Amino acid sequence: MPDSPVTVAVTGAAGQIGYALLFRIASGQALGPNTKVRLQLLELEAALPALEGVRMELDDCAFPLLDSVLCTSDTDEAFRHANWALLVGAVPRREGMERKDLLGINGGIFTGQGESIAREAADDCRVLVVGNPCNTNALIGSTAAARLDMPRARWFAMTMLDEKRGRSQIAAKASVPVSEVRDLAIWGNHSSTQFPDAWHATVGGSPAPEVIGDEEWLRGEFIANVQQRGAAIIEARGQSSAASAANAVIDTVRNVAQPTGEIFSAAVPAPAQGGYDVPEGLVFGYPLRAAERGSVGIVEGIVHGEFARSKLAVTTAELLEERGAVKELLA
Repeated sequence: MPDSPVTVAVTGAAGQIGYALLFRIASGQALGPNTKVRLQLLELEAALPALEGVRMELDDCAFPLLDSVLCTSDTDEAFRHANWALLVGAVPRREGMERKDLLGINGGIFTGQGESIAREAADDCRVLVVGNPCNTNALIGSTAAARLDMPRARWFAMTMLDEKRGRSQIAAKASVPVSEVRDLAIWGNHSSTQFPDAWHATVGGSPAPEVIGDEEWLRGEFIANVQQRGAAIIEARGQSSAASAANAVIDTVRNVAQPTGEIFSAAVPAPAQGGYDVPEGLVFGYPLRAAERGSVGIVEGIVHGEFARSKLAVTTAELLEERGAVKELLA
């Protein structure tokens, strides 16, 4: 029996990531083959003509699971009754722009969106922030929503793209299919300070460090490749990651909506207990597990060595610095 329709709001829907994402949601890849989808797409007024073209293509695909498509520039209308809000749109960093300037500009956007989601979305709405800097944008949005009593635990920031990049690097090094690489967690910020933890990953069921047999590569080239992969793609194609980012959105939503019990990566607000001593409230990348649909928790009991702890300290410090830059928005 088909599930009830799920309403998915997507911001920045006419952009590159949005274009790569919407058709996959409509085909059932995120929410399952029995779940009808209502898409509510948000764009700037100036981008609505382009968004209308996307809507026309969605119509032309005749997806059996696509129940309806709404295109709008009204934030409240886009988030009304949403069960998922995928916040893809954000102002990109431009030449000469300081990171704190970018945080301030996007801070205003995500404050408004957080308030709108809390007012208009369904009671079970979950939010995935993709627009960068996504950890702190999620902190800003979830703080605004919490003022209107929306639980912070329903907010995520995307680190799945980094997990995918890391799994691919390890698979190539070990000369195995990428499906053999599991439990690779991304800790901390979705930035060049992130810590991809190969030391608790497995390859074919065996500890990844034993299979790789090259500690120097793991500590050096592997981490650097994952941290800098986005910049390498921009240099190669002249544009940022789009299809791979959309793929990571699909997999993040699927891990929550169609849980298998496997470990996956996303950033969530650090809890007072069980957050590996990360300051409470920071939106921090962790290994997560969904035991049942919609029930997501941080994987407990992981013990880090001195090298890992040093990396976690660096990424935590960066997130604290970002939080300090937007403290007025969090008051």
